[in-house]
Amino acid sequence: MIGLEHFLILSAVIFSIGLYGALTKTNIIAIFMSIELMFNGVNIMAVAFSRWITPYTLSNEPSVITEEVVRHLLTGQAFAIFIIAVAAAEVALGLGIVMAIYRVRETVSITEANLLKR
Repeated sequence: MIGLEHFLILSAVIFSIGLYGALTKTNIIAIFMSIELMFNGVNIMAVAFSRWITPYTLSNEPSVITEEVVRHLLTGQAFAIFIIAVAAAEVALGLGIVMAIYRVRETVSITEANLLKR
């Protein structure tokens, strides 16, 4: 059976791949894709914790919270939706900056785009 540990390992692997890409790539588009991988790793972790940790904690008080209520908690999913919204805003702003840099420097390489040195 797939448990919490499997989702945490998957989340850590995806986050690590994104971190490696963000630290080693010089192309700004590849860096944005790596940051998105990191966000997705965090989303998987938030939903997994919501599924396995929160119901167990709330089920310790059975007189107040029924099993029906515990099964329908959406705290991790709501947090994941918030992360997706932030990631969409980050991509929109980042691509706007990339387009502005490309118009001036005609490159999307991070090492050659030194607009702030003027």
